[in-house]
Amino acid sequence: MFDTMTLTKTGGAVFGALLIFLLGGWAAESLYHAHEHYDKNHVAGYIIDTGESGIMATEEVAEIAFADVYAMADASAGERLWRQCSACHSDQAGVNGVGPSLHGVVGRAKHMAEGFNYSDGLLATTGDWTPENLSAFIESPRDYAPGTAMAYNGMRDIEDRANLIAYLDTLDE
Repeated sequence: MFDTMTLTKTGGAVFGALLIFLLGGWAAESLYHAHEHYDKNHVAGYIIDTGESGIMATEEVAEIAFADVYAMADASAGERLWRQCSACHSDQAGVNGVGPSLHGVVGRAKHMAEGFNYSDGLLATTGDWTPENLSAFIESPRDYAPGTAMAYNGMRDIEDRANLIAYLDTLDE
């Protein structure tokens, strides 16, 4: 039924087909990824003359003042964001957790929560916790107060920060 010549022919056909597929794959890669063979400064593509100058216009992103966003803040949306903070902070007066109590923090002088041992990074800051200062701190604690012990990476969305601060402002009522 099967002799050695049949097995040799079958093996040759299988390996020949494999070789054709490998060569075909190599050829396709070299066609579709031709840009990898050029240096990094070479850009593949076509230039279409639109009649404008060669300088590409960039859209300017208008910076919104925090005070404007804070004026429209939603404290109930901030209450949902408070859950992240409540892992380390308390919303009750005089009750500190890993972080100081945030009861009445809006408008309070910095590093003034009773019974809390502040880090040197936060002690180096001065002034009050105005909504703008709180926003800057919540956005990036390590940038606002280098050396702070607060391990939070920050809240990038300005509306979320405004909503959270609006909620914190309701805690002293």
